[in-house]
Parts: sequence; structure tokens; C-alpha cells
Amino acid sequence: MSSPYTSEEHSPVPDTLQHLAGTPVLVCARDGAPLRNEQDALDLIGEGLGHDAAWVAVPVGRLTDDFFRLRTRVAGDIVQKFANYRLKLAVVGDISRHTEAGGALPDFVRESNRGTQLWFLPDIDALRTRLAEV
Repeated sequence: MSSPYTSEEHSPVPDTLQHLAGTPVLVCARDGAPLRNEQDALDLIGEGLGHDAAWVAVPVGRLTDDFFRLRTRVAGDIVQKFANYRLKLAVVGDISRHTEAGGALPDFVRESNRGTQLWFLPDIDALRTRLAEV
């Protein structure tokens, strides 16, 4: 199965609803609009709810560096919006450049991955596996 985060040159892949382990997930395209703030989160939440998704999978490249700097509160604000609308968020991709910088982020990622609202996963296959375990 090909990755939803790869596309032919000049052929962007739209956000698509996929059923991963029986769970409806809006899988966001890699080249979509960045998720920078609460308004961007609300736009994405609206799209997710419009597709009857339970989860939204956002590639790391769609998040700004401020999301990973917890002191900016961007991550907290975005995650809170998702929680308010009972939609779950998966950040998909390699975040090692952010976690290797230290600070509170590695602990935030670890705690998030223990919960059920926000997960940081390396790829869509890992999300599928994790959803199958729930």
C-alpha cells in the first residue's frame, strides 16, 4: 500500500478519509495549509467533523516550530480545540529534531502517547497499529 504522504510531482494529494483498524481518520495531505494556531485548528476540525472522522492525522511538516516549543502554548491551544470538539489528533512523522532539543517536549510526547487524545507516531502504519490495539 502506498503512503498517503507521497504524491506524484504536480499532483497534490487531498486530505482523505481512511478507515484505519475500523476507525475513521482524516489523513491530511503533506502539502496542505500549515496548522499554526487555533483558527487553523478549527478549520481542520470542521473538515474532520464534516467527514465524520474520529481522528485527524497531521504530518509533522504541516506544524510550525512553535507547536513544538511548548512555552508558546500553540500545541496546548490546538490540542484543546480538538478535545473540545471530541476529535483526536495524531501527529505523524519524525519529530526527533524537536525532541532532541530537550526541554519539556520529550515528556509531553511521552505523556501524550500514554493518553487517548494526542499521539505522536512515526507513520500511518503505526497509527493503524495503535488504533487496532485500542
